[in-house]
Amino acid sequence: MSNILFLYGNDEFAITRRLAEFGSIFTDPTSAGMNTARLDARTMTEDELNNAVNAMPFLAGQRLVLLANPSARYNKPETRRKFLEFIGKIPDSTRLVMYEVIDPREAGNHWLNKWAEKSGRAQAQSFMLPRPREMGGWVMDETKKQKGQIERDAAVKLAEMVGADTRQAAQEISKLLAYVNWSRPVRIGDVEAVSIATAEPDIFAMVDALAMGNGKSAQKLLHRLLEGEEAFGVWGMMVRQFRLLLLAREVLDRRGGVDEVAAALGVHPFVAEKVTGQARRFSLTSLEKIYHKLLEIDEAAKTGQVTLDLAMEMLVVELTE
Repeated sequence: MSNILFLYGNDEFAITRRLAEFGSIFTDPTSAGMNTARLDARTMTEDELNNAVNAMPFLAGQRLVLLANPSARYNKPETRRKFLEFIGKIPDSTRLVMYEVIDPREAGNHWLNKWAEKSGRAQAQSFMLPRPREMGGWVMDETKKQKGQIERDAAVKLAEMVGADTRQAAQEISKLLAYVNWSRPVRIGDVEAVSIATAEPDIFAMVDALAMGNGKSAQKLLHRLLEGEEAFGVWGMMVRQFRLLLLAREVLDRRGGVDEVAAALGVHPFVAEKVTGQARRFSLTSLEKIYHKLLEIDEAAKTGQVTLDLAMEMLVVELTE
């Protein structure tokens, strides 16, 4: 396998899952931590990238460098040319995995995708959200991956609820399998009993409150969500919502409408209408800042620096001050 990879598409969950698989190149968790660098092109320095890529592995055969959002930094022909020259010379002892979420319509013309095809040193892998008619099958396949079973009408019902949000679907499948204790197939009644239908409106309402600067209401809605869901589940919904808002705002700034938002996000028209309305209340710059803050919180939570429930509380306060 090539030691340079580019993962792209609009299925953020699938990309995240694929990234987690690269950790298997390390047999020792200690060496994995010392030989893995996670960088975001939007915030890193060139020195940080150079050091991460060219450092020698420590007590391991290879280093792993995960680089998010390369297009955000290398967005001009000259900077891209220099970047491609640089990564084309990385040592074989480094595995560089670049990744970013992109609109499916841009995939074929993406500069890194084209470079991977020509270079002979790199591979590109596409991760696209299922089409609406494919989502029921995706739910059934994901249920098998989670060592469970689901009846077809139940899979279709869940697909209708989550749209093409694969991350939310995977979380709901986990809850459903726990609900039936993996002892029988999930039925449509189970989906109706353990659905996200009650949680999703609260997420919309909480984001509405944040947009209006109503901290008291946003805090109350957050507490309601945390009472009914685990912090990880609420966090996933919050990240998903702001990701949708960011993508929707980009569509709006290109003079697109609700239909274009639905197509770009791969969501149900009802969800697209709600997201579009919310996105109009934020500027693209403010959403980019919020999403960057979410990335910082996610990293802090994964490294044990903060608990997710406390981090979400602090974020609500910060956004409504």
